[in-house]
Amino acid sequence: MDSNRDMGLFGPESVTWKVHNEPIVTMGGLRSLYLQALHPRAVAAIVQNSGYKSDPWGRFMRTSDYVGTVLYGSTGEVERIASRIRRMHSRLTATDPRTGEQFRVDEPDLLRWVHVTEVESFLTTARRAGLRLTDDEVDGYYTEQLKAAELVGLDPATVPGTAAEMAAYYEDMRPRLGITREGAETALFLTVPPVPGSWGLGRALRLGLSFGPPRWAYLGIAGTAVALLPAWARKMYGGLGLPTTDLSADLSVRGMRLLMAAVPARYRMPPMRQAALDRVGLA
Repeated sequence: MDSNRDMGLFGPESVTWKVHNEPIVTMGGLRSLYLQALHPRAVAAIVQNSGYKSDPWGRFMRTSDYVGTVLYGSTGEVERIASRIRRMHSRLTATDPRTGEQFRVDEPDLLRWVHVTEVESFLTTARRAGLRLTDDEVDGYYTEQLKAAELVGLDPATVPGTAAEMAAYYEDMRPRLGITREGAETALFLTVPPVPGSWGLGRALRLGLSFGPPRWAYLGIAGTAVALLPAWARKMYGGLGLPTTDLSADLSVRGMRLLMAAVPARYRMPPMRQAALDRVGLA
């Protein structure tokens, strides 16, 4: 393929690009972290191998860079970053807090849980915010994301690739999920993250993380992410799984999407997407 026309994994005509053209999918990333914290081994792997408590925003940016590269990077860029992630995971282990058993971080069951919660959260958040997709497009998104699953070392045949398979997967996983101490601490940390002391007031305000109204604004975002969880997941966190919660979450996330739509396009478009459009001659 001509390097100047390298579409990467997906490309402008993909459902993936359509979904991730919505800035609101960032909230889906937060929603997925709340789901991941319900898996005892997955959250243990994160807590025991990650410096997220000492550098949460650095970890967020590194994760965002990885996701952005997979979505919009050239074939070579995607292969390089995926290879680096696989090597890193292959060296890591963690201890199951319930049994004391040591396990590898790159176990397929754990990689599959992280992949599923991420892609399902991205898609669900975008749709509940008002993005219209046909059933075929929904299945198409999940099928396209099998490429991303393969990058981290998963056999695509073992990963849900349609909406029906996603629902069946969650149904099968529910008995294995629950709140551990590490899960509860992680969820609390996600809801009330710290502001690094080295940040100036201006930067904190831009990120909505200072005390006062911006801090409350972030709490509103975190609260909406929790409300967007499936009812069974909210119950595991001790909340009610009432339909009214779903309605309020939908209204909240749709309002946020409308606010984001009012921002000029040049500020909404991620630089990686712009670079991909330039690369394929569609700037």
